[in-house]
Amino acid sequence: MKKLILMLICLAGTALAAPMAEEIDHLLDFVEASGCRFERNGSTYDSGEARAHMERKYDYIRKRIRTTEDFIRYAASESSMTGRKYHATCDGKTITSQEWLTQELQRYRQRHP
Repeated sequence: MKKLILMLICLAGTALAAPMAEEIDHLLDFVEASGCRFERNGSTYDSGEARAHMERKYDYIRKRIRTTEDFIRYAASESSMTGRKYHATCDGKTITSQEWLTQELQRYRQRHP
């Protein structure tokens, strides 16, 4: 009986992890395809460099991530070294990356319920 319960818990965790992985992949693709400029700790990066940084940071803290919002908060919003917020500049408008990615996540979830 204990083995069955453990197996069901593992299967439930896997089922929950798949949508989160799809959402995170979408956000990383969104960042790279955006063509926006990203400011991190006073330096500016293109969208490909921003994606690469977020992926490296995500790989480093993956065990702490339980939701897509955690990914945004811990891997894509601010420097873990300085605490300074990341910003995206798109079409001349600057927004925090946390707000920008949260808005995109909401749009994605509306299209993929």
